[in-house]
Amino acid sequence: MEFRHHRLENGLEIVAETNDDAHSMSVAFLVRTGSRDEADDVAGVSHFLEHMCFKGTPRRSADDVNREFDEIGAHYNAFTSEECTAYYASVLPEYQEASVDILADILRPSLRPDDFDMEKKVILEEIQMYLDQPPFGMDDRLKQLHMGRHPLARSVLGTSDSVGALTPMQMRTYFDSRYAADNLFVAAAGKVDFDALVEQVAKRCSNWHPQAAKRHVPPAASTPKFEVVHRPTATQQYVLQLADAPSSEDDDRYAAKLLATVIGDDSGSRFYWELVDPGLVETASLGHYEYLGAGMFYTWLSCEPDLVEDNLARIRDILGEVEQSGVTEEELRQAKNKVKARVVLGSERPQNRLFNVGGNWLQRREYRTVADDIQSLDAVTIDQIRIVLKKYPLTVASTVTVGPREDVRGPT
Repeated sequence: MEFRHHRLENGLEIVAETNDDAHSMSVAFLVRTGSRDEADDVAGVSHFLEHMCFKGTPRRSADDVNREFDEIGAHYNAFTSEECTAYYASVLPEYQEASVDILADILRPSLRPDDFDMEKKVILEEIQMYLDQPPFGMDDRLKQLHMGRHPLARSVLGTSDSVGALTPMQMRTYFDSRYAADNLFVAAAGKVDFDALVEQVAKRCSNWHPQAAKRHVPPAASTPKFEVVHRPTATQQYVLQLADAPSSEDDDRYAAKLLATVIGDDSGSRFYWELVDPGLVETASLGHYEYLGAGMFYTWLSCEPDLVEDNLARIRDILGEVEQSGVTEEELRQAKNKVKARVVLGSERPQNRLFNVGGNWLQRREYRTVADDIQSLDAVTIDQIRIVLKKYPLTVASTVTVGPREDVRGPT
């Protein structure tokens, strides 16, 4: 495998991990924009705009976009996160140019008012559906509770009020400022003809203008809080906790991933043996999520409503014990094996490598091989785990519980 990089004169970068032994290739246009880049009055515009990019261009109707992807057998989609909006396709190598042509085209959408009005209804229904199913929008509420006005606390979907009030002109202004040549890049992985890829992207994107788009990356200013949300129609009580964690630029992120695996993996973790296996909860997990300038340890639990206080106390005891005594060598070894296996098994598909290559370039403008990640995981020591626990104590967390109980007492 070989890493290749090229930069067009307008600032648009092209990165790829080429693998001549692969039988397929994946390509994506990744825009450095997401919910953290929005103002309050246009909250949700990044996700809304993602939808609008599939509604047609000056060259293609919405039906044309989907039909042409289907004709080349593409596995294609898009997503919006706090930090990125990505449009991607996985195809046979002979359809590299066709997939680039469609993807580049939809990144210059028509944004017709009629399509805007119709898609707004779809987005508003999506927001309502999100609020009607567990955890009933409380993951967004938890970020707001813990992080206050930090940009990462903003919901990717936005709110019914912000999306409902959004205008086509506001979306066009946002598009012009964020979908600029120097604020997006093309990533590819698999059996990629890189020289041809550069020509194909240059042919379609060289006339795109740079804008020197800015991103605000303030430090996290979190404050632990506790909140009970009454949801009488729920049959279970849900607990969500958020604690500070290493960011995407922090070398401690590898230790944080392994720590989260020891505590809250879906099998063989402390949460599993002490909460799930005995039947005290239906689910319990802890994960590490990394962003530019900030990270999060996110805990999720669901249980019978009458058991929620006991389980809150058990969570605190488990986390407190880890803070006090750290993890064992055996736990760390097992966690390394689990995470390394996921890294290696995931690398066998070009689409997974695409998002690894793209994610590293998005967050750190670096290329990392599978071997690099394995080496970084192997290098984590017990002492590094202790350092993470000291810098980011798991018990200093905000908690939201939602369900039929409105009298839940917080941990003391």
